[in-house]
Amino acid sequence: MSRDIVIAPLTADAFAPFGEVLEATGAPDKIINQGLCGRFHDRARLDFTDGRAGISLFKSEARRLPYLLDMVERHPLGSQAFLPMSFDPFLVIVASDADGRPGRPMAFRTEPGQGINIARNTWHGVLTPLQAPGLFAVIDRIGEGANLEEYWFDQPFTVRDA
Repeated sequence: MSRDIVIAPLTADAFAPFGEVLEATGAPDKIINQGLCGRFHDRARLDFTDGRAGISLFKSEARRLPYLLDMVERHPLGSQAFLPMSFDPFLVIVASDADGRPGRPMAFRTEPGQGINIARNTWHGVLTPLQAPGLFAVIDRIGEGANLEEYWFDQPFTVRDA
């Protein structure tokens, strides 16, 4: 089996098994603020077993391609939304669950203006900006309990462009 993962564009359909793509496309759901603002309403399912939603800021170092993927993680108690605070692309790595372990990972590259909401208990790579500043608003669960599970691969995968 090849250990190479080719990066695909991030689309709502391709990402649907893992969560939602957050983007302002198409017509807004509502026009507000005296007709000067379009509201794209309720675009992500925040899913927490308990606790509360919180907004944190993450600042991550930019990564280079090819990228070696040696670990994925998941959060059994809550979803995580990543909203970049710049128009730079970032890498999104996800994997389906295979009997409590991650299946073969998939990689997506965002387009400017896209964020993601990763569904609760979904295997995913760490925050991977491709350019500085790597600044994100993250909406996730704040509360007690073990909400992080890591899986380290025996051999890393290489994530690369086509």
